[in-house]
Amino acid sequence: MSQILDRARARVLADGVGLDQAEILEILRLPDEALPELLQLAHDVRIKWCGPEVEVEGIISLKTGGCPEDCHFCSQSGLFSSPVRAIWLDIPSLVEAAKQTAATGATEFCIVAAVRGPDKRLMEQMRAGVKAIKEAVDIQVAASLGMLTQEQVDELVEMGVHRYNHNLETCQSHFPNVVTTHSWEERWSTLKMVRESGMEVCCGGILGLGESIEQRAEFAAQLAELDPHEVPLNFLNPRPGTPLGDQPVVEGKDALRAIAAFRLAMPKTILRYAGGREITLGDLGTREGLLGGINAVIVGNYLTTLGRPATADLELLQDLKMPVKSLSATF
Repeated sequence: MSQILDRARARVLADGVGLDQAEILEILRLPDEALPELLQLAHDVRIKWCGPEVEVEGIISLKTGGCPEDCHFCSQSGLFSSPVRAIWLDIPSLVEAAKQTAATGATEFCIVAAVRGPDKRLMEQMRAGVKAIKEAVDIQVAASLGMLTQEQVDELVEMGVHRYNHNLETCQSHFPNVVTTHSWEERWSTLKMVRESGMEVCCGGILGLGESIEQRAEFAAQLAELDPHEVPLNFLNPRPGTPLGDQPVVEGKDALRAIAAFRLAMPKTILRYAGGREITLGDLGTREGLLGGINAVIVGNYLTTLGRPATADLELLQDLKMPVKSLSATF
């Protein structure tokens, strides 16, 4: 049991070199009694290679529902019988949401749209929205608009979007079981263009999509190969009316093992708590994850599900003596 942890201390903690896929699998297979030692190691790695600060972010949906894709976990797909219907947000509402996000102490505000990729209308709304936000509030603007063309990547850079989120969702071998209307490789192509543009790459996924433990290790290794600036880690919150609506949620201890494993795979990456942690981990587990490798959080609600109150997360960070990253530190 201790051999893999000793190797991780020698290489990840000492040198900042992440574990490979086989070693990640060893971590994911550790017994429950090894969990405290594993979480402590992941926390030590996070502190050494990322520092004590926690990046706080809020997200808002510019265009909700009516998506033509069939991502089996997503209630925003227009192909399923989930209750989410298509809604467009106006610019004043977008600006107000950015102000409210900044008021929590967040440094990052991500504009999300449920689309395969942006059309001309959406790009025009993004341009107007980003401009209005930058004029009204001092906050970084990120975007998540699906798959992009090179021209759209260049447009977003010109607008001043500094980080782009496009999740791989799961590993390459499991992806066809989760999405059939586009390929894993199409997502990878967008991420390569984003990286080459100079925008920061935000790429993660969802655990609990029916993947095996081996595929969970595969996913962590593939993300490490991509080397994103940030990895949002979601846990499936099954949505009524979707093909994965009856999928069981990830067990809390398995979620904590995964958090630590992803940290040991990517010691220098921002690892962000995202959707589903509330039902998978609850308050106590959320605390343990922050002491087990997590160094960023999305505060407030998500796109179609409720999150913890922003004040609860901020109070927890204060209690743990984890400073919130200042805006100037993100430039």
